[in-house]
Amino acid sequence: MENSYEDRIIPVTSITSGIGQLITPDVYCLPIQIVNICFVGEPNDENWVIVDAGMPRSSDTIIEAAEKRYGSSNKPAAIILTHGHFDHVGAITDLIKHWDVPVFSHKLELPYLTGKESYPEGDSTVDGGLVSEASPLFPNHSINLENHVQALPDNGKVPFMNDWRWIHTPGHTKGHISLFRDTDQVLIAGDAFVTVKQESLYKVITQQQEISGPPKYFTTNWQDAWESVKKLNDLKPAVAITGHGVPMSGEFLSTELEKLSKHFDSIAIPEHGRFVH
Repeated sequence: MENSYEDRIIPVTSITSGIGQLITPDVYCLPIQIVNICFVGEPNDENWVIVDAGMPRSSDTIIEAAEKRYGSSNKPAAIILTHGHFDHVGAITDLIKHWDVPVFSHKLELPYLTGKESYPEGDSTVDGGLVSEASPLFPNHSINLENHVQALPDNGKVPFMNDWRWIHTPGHTKGHISLFRDTDQVLIAGDAFVTVKQESLYKVITQQQEISGPPKYFTTNWQDAWESVKKLNDLKPAVAITGHGVPMSGEFLSTELEKLSKHFDSIAIPEHGRFVH
């Protein structure tokens, strides 16, 4: 099992890093530098899960937060990945070694998690800011989790997450998924859309909240990305936890997500870039 991301240091941290936020009694959002992970399950639940695995070298932070919430003897039942970009799997190998738990992703994401295929290099030609310009330096190669990772079931159910379903939301990556719970309309969106302009270094650091499309520099299919946003908007989520940015809820979320769904071409799609057609 290999994850060379652990050797990389990404020297960018937002002002919210490490400040966890309880979204519902069983959904806890933890910012790790510039990306969010989620713990799903109340503190006394035995089958709690982690959604995504943070930045490189963040395993100690994740384990410490998990033990504070669930206790040192209550390990997660699984790790669910929205996709396999470096900032969502940065600590995955250390977490697997520490807890020995299974990992689940969409079947189209498995080549990037089993060493068979690498993502395209970050696209510095998209408009947006310093993060876009630096994106070719970000890790894009695959990792190899070997038999520790498996495909999510085709029926849309999420292992160990009762009442949740996974939704295929491609565009940012081929096998990107989002998670939705119909009972209270909680959405874990991954990078299908985000609530900060992820291309701007200033806004990433300050976490200035605004709804935005998926990070431009890593998104490879803009038509699919638009269709995914429309699909999530149709769910009418009450709260959205995205891969980047502060969670958004209520009327502000519904208004802004509707606007993004209708005007995705002008709000989200860059004017130029390798994957803009």
